[in-house]
Amino acid sequence: MKFRFFLVISLSLALCGCSRYYPDEISLEDYEDRGVTAEVSGDDVSETVTEQGKDKDKDKEAPIYVYVCGEVASPGVYELAAGSRVYEAIELAGGVTAEGDIAYINQAELCYDGEKLYVPKEGEYTAGYDGADAAKASDSRININTADSKELQEIKGIGEARASDIISYREKNGNFTAIEDIMGVPGIKQGTFDKIKDQIKV
Repeated sequence: MKFRFFLVISLSLALCGCSRYYPDEISLEDYEDRGVTAEVSGDDVSETVTEQGKDKDKDKEAPIYVYVCGEVASPGVYELAAGSRVYEAIELAGGVTAEGDIAYINQAELCYDGEKLYVPKEGEYTAGYDGADAAKASDSRININTADSKELQEIKGIGEARASDIISYREKNGNFTAIEDIMGVPGIKQGTFDKIKDQIKV
């Protein structure tokens, strides 16, 4: 009789102890309702608190304005999204007229803010006036990926030594992917970049 009583008491204490150390299970749905992401790997559960109210929308880039003139249907200043191409600017201006000559214009080139895009007449560019010359007529910026030392020195604020640094940097690291990359060249920081950014392109 005493043995049975002792057994009942022991079992009761054991059950109380178990409930103390093993609380009711919480489902993954409960974790998610509390703003917690539960990641299960084997017997381990790691919890990562999710960010609430996070704004995932990035600020949109400011639009650019391009002056399209010459042999286009509607010459004028047009607003385009940053990263737009020359052909898009021409389309906004109503396209090229019947007298226009688009052969010397790189329609795949990126537009930049404040650019003047000129579409010439047929025959306006005489023999010997190649595509590079035509491009300079509407875009005087220096391509920092292809310019040699002499051309780089046409950039106001860039001398012979700095032009050499740009070429060395380019040969070591490859072409620049954006004009801002030129700040990786020793001696060209934000102040210098702000002075030359409208004179260069990639």
